Amino acid sequence: MSRHTTFRVGGPAEYFVTADTTGELQEVLLLCKRYKMPWTILGNGSNVLVSDNGIKGVVIRLGGNFTAYEIKEDLCGGTAEASAGAGISLSFFAMKLAKRGFTGFEFAAGIPGSVGGAVVMNAGAYGGEIKDCITKAEIVTEDGECRFLSADELQLSYRHSILMEKNWIVTRAWFSFSIGSKLYILSNIEELNRRRKEKQPLELPSAGSTFKRPAGNYAGKLIMEAGLAGARIGGAAVSEKHCGFVVNLGNATAADIYALMRHIIVTVEEKSGIRLAPEVKLLGEF
Repeated sequence: MSRHTTFRVGGPAEYFVTADTTGELQEVLLLCKRYKMPWTILGNGSNVLVSDNGIKGVVIRLGGNFTAYEIKEDLCGGTAEASAGAGISLSFFAMKLAKRGFTGFEFAAGIPGSVGGAVVMNAGAYGGEIKDCITKAEIVTEDGECRFLSADELQLSYRHSILMEKNWIVTRAWFSFSIGSKLYILSNIEELNRRRKEKQPLELPSAGSTFKRPAGNYAGKLIMEAGLAGARIGGAAVSEKHCGFVVNLGNATAADIYALMRHIIVTVEEKSGIRLAPEVKLLGEF
């Protein structure tokens, strides 16, 4: 799984399957149910930490039809509707929208995740979130049933949706955008990416922000104030460039990263009384 995660760590999947159509996905889920086999859905692997022991059961990746998108423009109304398969990368989709002059998704251009994963966790950055532009999503239940959920039914909040409480898979999402200046939109994306490169350790493997932002504060600030900038366990380290990131220095194991995350949580709570909650999802046994 180290080849399929942005942390570049993780042991083997017992089974690894790519589903290219809704029918194939439904078939895999029904087979898993029949043989009582656990399954895990994987997007771009950008917000997960996979155990060194790997993942039991079936890991499902969405390809084929799940990497298609469609854009419909309403020149009279000054709006655009777009749909994107769950397997499409956010940065790719954001650039396609920008080059058509559609605004409202610039925040996602630098997020290293997939559309499906972004909907599940209501991904966001620089003041924008998925909930600001999504209109509905198509999901497949653990029983293989295909359903549609409106934006309200998704119950999107900070890094959360109802999908995190259900064993459902996002297969496609629909969005609404305004039409704006193509040059301005592309310039905005360029500026946001410049800020990311300046402030975030993009040169090292990570899972993005390791912890959720606590109410009224910032995880990176609390970690820095706890004296943990540059703290290391094995090949894992707290980035000195942005303390909200735990990075793989090149030879980290999942155990190193997990141990460092636990050390951060304990130390920050001792220093500030605030207990940080991981934004990274743990897959496998730790």
